[in-house]
Amino acid sequence: MRVLIVDDEHVEREGMRAILSRSFPSLSIIEARNGKMAIDVARERKPDLILMDIKMPGMSGLEAMEQIREDNPDTKFIMVTAYDTFEYMRQAIKLGATDYLLKPSKINDIIDIVGKVLKQIMLEQKSRISTKRQQHIFQKTMSVIETDVVTQLLFDHVHEVHLDMLVEILGIETKAEMFVINIHLPAGSEDNYSKIKEVVRQTGYSLVGALHSNQLPIIVFRTNGISYRSQATSLAREILSVRENPNEEGWFIGIGKVYPSLDDVRKSYQEALISCLDITTPVKYKFYPDIPGDNYESNDQVKLLQKELPDLIRFGQWEQVQVKIINVIRLFENNGINPLQAQQRILEVLWTVSKVLNELGIDSDTPLYSYRTLDYRQLRSETVSLLGQMKQLHTEYYQRLEADNVEQIKRYIIEHSHEDISLEALGKRMGLSPIYISKIFKEKIGVNYIDFLTECRIERAKKLMADPNRSIKEIAIEVGYHEPNYFSKVFKKMVRISPSDYQKTVLGKKD
Repeated sequence: MRVLIVDDEHVEREGMRAILSRSFPSLSIIEARNGKMAIDVARERKPDLILMDIKMPGMSGLEAMEQIREDNPDTKFIMVTAYDTFEYMRQAIKLGATDYLLKPSKINDIIDIVGKVLKQIMLEQKSRISTKRQQHIFQKTMSVIETDVVTQLLFDHVHEVHLDMLVEILGIETKAEMFVINIHLPAGSEDNYSKIKEVVRQTGYSLVGALHSNQLPIIVFRTNGISYRSQATSLAREILSVRENPNEEGWFIGIGKVYPSLDDVRKSYQEALISCLDITTPVKYKFYPDIPGDNYESNDQVKLLQKELPDLIRFGQWEQVQVKIINVIRLFENNGINPLQAQQRILEVLWTVSKVLNELGIDSDTPLYSYRTLDYRQLRSETVSLLGQMKQLHTEYYQRLEADNVEQIKRYIIEHSHEDISLEALGKRMGLSPIYISKIFKEKIGVNYIDFLTECRIERAKKLMADPNRSIKEIAIEVGYHEPNYFSKVFKKMVRISPSDYQKTVLGKKD
């Protein structure tokens, strides 16, 4: 630690230095002979503790202390004075002095007071370090939660921590207007991720997703007092300014339409993806509403097809699904629609197929074309390939589903409720999609997965409470809760009575 001794008397400074050096050999001791010099030294050396003489020619110790604290609010002061008056002490305490010494002071008094203040400084420094570390961990955790929220919203992933809880942690207003932008980045742009995130942070409230396959989705919440296009354009330009070379190829930003809540966020994301299909335009961002539409006949056929597909997929009539989609592609071709525009519309149809699969409990990634189509032959070929992949998922899923049933899943959870069972782990164990398991609980059992697991644990806990030798803490850990306080909260919510009161009742009845 650095200690500054301020006194206009050389003998006083030397005496204090000698006492402190012998008693606290690890200190770095510096000196100043007046208030003005003390201010300059403190600005340069930033001492942890200053022993300040109050009465000095020119600037008083109180005046110097007041100026030093402006730049160094954490510095501690011990005021040293030969004047034992209330007014001096009142002013010193008002300015933030920690303690004071009277001239002349006994060596033991000096050692005791300085030692006490040094210990206080040490504790505060440790506390600040701990707080900074906690803040850093908190910020990292919130960043992970943010990415997880975007993943669950846009990609239909099911995680152990439910989306609603994560949204609540982040304090997101679910009914706020929002839109999605999707950033297409050149290969090897991982280093730009943090730069983009920082830019986005400065332009308003947004949720930044994970960078995957050179695509970075961002959910942007609307800013009051500025139009949607102005907000999106400004954000797009700020993001593009991250490029070291303004002419670097591969950068493009697609912008989806505004929707009234997070429930519709996936629509805006799909629109943003469609807007990124053609990245060769001079302006490196595009709004979905600005994409040229096709003629009315083709548009009507696409809408009709999107209505017919769900029933065909549910009944596994994939040949008809393919025939109908290929017929619409031929209609686009016959009407002279640009192949790239046709690809954009057919992609919307394929997303309808993927959405139906997810609703059935089949974990299907959002289908994407691997390239910008140049002609209709390419469009037909890759469309058939993407349909084939989704058909395979559908077939494999129902083959596995035949060997599984609800009772098998329930039995396993009941027997293993005391373990940390996630939906993903249960899915692997049963060979089923986590989405399907979550869905089957709601539809077949009438409760969601977490509620059923909680019921199993509470029922197990109630049985264990009949044993008077078991404490509530032991029971909590045994049924799968690592935090007894959280267990008590969940138990009281489920049973309408605290665990301790319930155990007393059970044991009382038993007697």
